[in-house]
Amino acid sequence: MTAEANSASSAAVRLRRSPGGHLVDAMTAGSGARVRLKEVPFQTMVALRVQPGSEEAGRVEAALGLPLPVACGAVTGSSDGTGTAVLWLGPDEFLVVGPELEGAQAPTELVGSLAGALGEAPGQAVDLSANRTTLELAGPASRDVLEKSVTFDLHPRAFAAGRAYSLLLGPVQVVLWKTREEPEFRILARGSFTEYTVALLLDSMAEFH
Repeated sequence: MTAEANSASSAAVRLRRSPGGHLVDAMTAGSGARVRLKEVPFQTMVALRVQPGSEEAGRVEAALGLPLPVACGAVTGSSDGTGTAVLWLGPDEFLVVGPELEGAQAPTELVGSLAGALGEAPGQAVDLSANRTTLELAGPASRDVLEKSVTFDLHPRAFAAGRAYSLLLGPVQVVLWKTREEPEFRILARGSFTEYTVALLLDSMAEFH
């Protein structure tokens, strides 16, 4: 990368804004000892389509350094959200999620590596890092907050730490990932729904403040 391109890239990073960046004060004010809400911005997210058990799936797993999850709700890799993980979204649909990647580890490099592993086989690898943001809801009352807006069974016997499901939070389609038993949940919402999702959660959190 030339010095000019490097400078332009650094400027773009400084200027970017996360979907929930303007809501930090509201999330901080609405958080308390029993439940806390914050954004985890700029996570790397790559949509992956590949047929499990196929030769190309084996190459993809080698490129990721992780096995693909094999059942609904399963997560492989960093189940607590601190490293790279692969979330099961459908029989041949997965979401690779991890910390922000830069330089040689940028999402475009990861997408290129996965696309190369797929070769000419059916499938896809698409960078969705700018499509969603990540909200983290944690604290002993976080399950109570979520139960106001979802019909999914959130009891630990049905939704253990290290599981993730695509579901509706109110009217909003999200991926809900339980990363810890404390409990702690990560809510992967599309950027255009971030403000609504935060407002919905803050309203549900009010009685626990």
